[in-house]
Amino acid sequence: SLVLQAVFNLLIPDHSADAFSPPRLGQQGPWDVLVDRLLGGLGRWDAEHFLFIAERGYLLEHNCAFLPLFPLSLRALAGLAPWPLQLHPRSRLLLSAALLNSLLSVLAAAALYKLGCAVLQRRSQAFLAALLFSLSPANVFMAAAYSESMFAFLAFSAMWQLEKGQSWLSGLLFSLASGARANGLINAGFFVYSRVKRFALQLQVGSAPVRKLPPVWQQVLSLASSAALMCAGIFLPFALFQYYAYVRFCSPGMGMDQTIPEPLWQLAQDKGYRVAGMDRIKPPWCSQRIPLVYSYIQDTYWNVGFLRYFELRQIPNFLLALPVTLLGSWAAWTYVSTNPRHCLTLGLERSKSEEKGKPGDGFCGPAAFVYVVHATALLVFGFSCMHVQVLTRFLGSSSPILYWFPAHLLQEHEPLLWNAGTDNPTSGKPPLGKSPCGRRTPDNLVVRLLLNWRLITPLSKSILGFFLGYWLLGLILHCNFFPWT
Repeated sequence: SLVLQAVFNLLIPDHSADAFSPPRLGQQGPWDVLVDRLLGGLGRWDAEHFLFIAERGYLLEHNCAFLPLFPLSLRALAGLAPWPLQLHPRSRLLLSAALLNSLLSVLAAAALYKLGCAVLQRRSQAFLAALLFSLSPANVFMAAAYSESMFAFLAFSAMWQLEKGQSWLSGLLFSLASGARANGLINAGFFVYSRVKRFALQLQVGSAPVRKLPPVWQQVLSLASSAALMCAGIFLPFALFQYYAYVRFCSPGMGMDQTIPEPLWQLAQDKGYRVAGMDRIKPPWCSQRIPLVYSYIQDTYWNVGFLRYFELRQIPNFLLALPVTLLGSWAAWTYVSTNPRHCLTLGLERSKSEEKGKPGDGFCGPAAFVYVVHATALLVFGFSCMHVQVLTRFLGSSSPILYWFPAHLLQEHEPLLWNAGTDNPTSGKPPLGKSPCGRRTPDNLVVRLLLNWRLITPLSKSILGFFLGYWLLGLILHCNFFPWT
């Protein structure tokens, strides 16, 4: 990704997009020019906001749509790492973003693998899903100066810890995730559901003596208190940041603690950006009953709202989002049609396989229910209320379903991936590591499919074409400022 974005950035002229692009202040040295040539494609679109916040703080009102954990991490790494002193601050931040996200994306893939092993109970399927994550269409945003890699690592790690029963560590990671991206707030549903499911399953246990079980009201009270406490912890970073924005933009004189360079001041005047503490008139959101700067910015600056994006001129963006929309819808339909009773009971009824002590495994197993609901909720919300072209990175950094389901399809329908190993023994299928022709193939499952392109099924070609094709398209469009966010 890093090499290809540098090539595309050099060969393809940038599109003149009406996006946030603050002026470069200070003298640019030869090292800065080199960094921009090699990594400039990582600083497009929303990356401009993150780099600007890391360098100058929340100076402009619409910067507050981007939560502080990632830019704070960039600033800390840029200040601690031994970069050459002659480097411009933005160049240091860009290098820090490339280094940090390279590490976090690998850790996110590892966390996704561990989560897949815990939920799917199939190591090969979990490994294939982690490989697909590494080649996903959202990969460009994992490499760029975006918060997607950090959020994916924190969210997948929190889900994994919750599956292991580490509630407090899971809550801490979920809380950090909500300090990186606002959609981290919905992750509180995982903790609430785990508590409700545990309570429902306890009520269905018939072997335990009634006298040994606490009264129902005590169980309900314990459930409600623990869920409320954990949800409050998950919501806390987001709430604190909203308070910070209120103090900075709604209190007179709070933004006057720094000198604003003339080019930035001129940019704010030309674009209509509100500068912290420089306007005596309070922003409209300051007078709301619940003053949330995040929702105000989404509504006012970017016209985000229910069905607002449904316009004829947005058809190209809907086409960009169509593959991931179809994939997410197909995953939900497959799961519901396979487990209708489990879905109707919200996964709270003890299944026959669980009663026998052998819980179902794979994508269609009962443990994947809450993840399918989570992915479907994000898909419906994103398609109807957001700028639809962000669906690819929105789902790609938030939901493991986008990788589990294709891995499930590949293993179910691709003979090259059938095996007689420990995951899913099936007689008559060639062993792992050998092709139908008897040739030895690589242990890396994706590489095996690519090297045997002529032998694989049309379904496998479609899945790999989607992942690889959109990965390449995303690199080109993002790194050259074309309308792709």
